[in-house]
Amino acid sequence: MKIDLNCDMGESYGAWAMGDDEALMPHITSANIACGWHAGDPRVMRRTVMLAKAHDVRIGAHPGYPDLLGFGRRPMQLSSGETRDYLLYQIGALAAFAHAEGLRLQHVKPHGALYNAAVKDRSLSQEIAQAVAEADPTLILVGPPDSELLRAGQQAGLKVAREGFGDRAYNEDGSLISRRLPGALLTDPDVVADQVLMMVDGKVRAVTGKTIAIAVDTVCLHGDTPSAAAIANRLRERMGVAGVAAVPLGELIVG
Repeated sequence: MKIDLNCDMGESYGAWAMGDDEALMPHITSANIACGWHAGDPRVMRRTVMLAKAHDVRIGAHPGYPDLLGFGRRPMQLSSGETRDYLLYQIGALAAFAHAEGLRLQHVKPHGALYNAAVKDRSLSQEIAQAVAEADPTLILVGPPDSELLRAGQQAGLKVAREGFGDRAYNEDGSLISRRLPGALLTDPDVVADQVLMMVDGKVRAVTGKTIAIAVDTVCLHGDTPSAAAIANRLRERMGVAGVAAVPLGELIVG
């Protein structure tokens, strides 16, 4: 059995540090790197690309709304074409840093409110998919299973990857519990490991206790989750015991 482990990284900005990228990078296979609009800056982008290269971790763009103050987690209404061009700009910026280090981008995963809106918004999803296809049609588009985002990606001729979240609680309909509610974030390393191993088997336990079906190619661990490094370390230990290999998306998603 195989699964990709991804993490949102490069989200520090200037003097403000976010997440423990150095501790997490050795445990993951794909890094989603912020592109400067919701978090990150040019210096952080370069350092994060270099860190991923040092650990042989594949890199992807993590573009978001132009919302540094809100960390890209506030909904925004953009006019037609804006989303496409904003994403193309961000993907291109990270691709340049990757090129400078002799690397290419593997994937694109929208961030925060943009990601959440694309679950059900068809026109928004089509703009996202168009931006990715224009940037590089070989890129993998990452999004929630059974979402408008992944359907738009497939219609645009892109390879797509279904994402689950190891450190977030789920509703019975397969959606994530709101971060504003108690219990939304899973911080116990073994609880997270249990959830990820269930996902490898195609299921997840909802907050109600009901087991629901879920199909994922990659699992996200959030770098700003308390004890994130301990979670990642314990997860890899448990995966090893269970015979589950961590493999980059580019090796899982083919054709």
